Amino acid sequence: MLGSANFGDVLVIADLEAGIGTLTRLDAQSIDVVVVVVEPTPRSIDVAQRAVELATAREQGRLIVVANRVTGAADVDRVAAGLPGCEIVAVPHDPAIMDADRRGVSPLDSAPDSPAVIALIGLASRLVSS
Repeated sequence: MLGSANFGDVLVIADLEAGIGTLTRLDAQSIDVVVVVVEPTPRSIDVAQRAVELATAREQGRLIVVANRVTGAADVDRVAAGLPGCEIVAVPHDPAIMDADRRGVSPLDSAPDSPAVIALIGLASRLVSS
């Protein structure tokens, strides 16, 4: 569906299903940036490795890896070791995110100065400036 639409100069950010299936169905010509979200666990890193390999082989644009729910430098290092050479943005584990979700509000509104929100704002800036 996304590949058949003509968005012109409009910025479209799509949150697609987890896994690599979606990447196999997307037209590389319509993608500027692929964001692969990974947690610092072996299973998640394994899926991220396959997603990175596929996006790279299909030349699906710039690649950013988001290391999500990291608890320290060791988690970021684990993701970086599993995905060498990738641009990595670390988003820390942050109770403010879960609290906002439980209350049904946006973390940006409820905790704009929380570490995870600040990291996500940085990610958004990187995506828009791509």
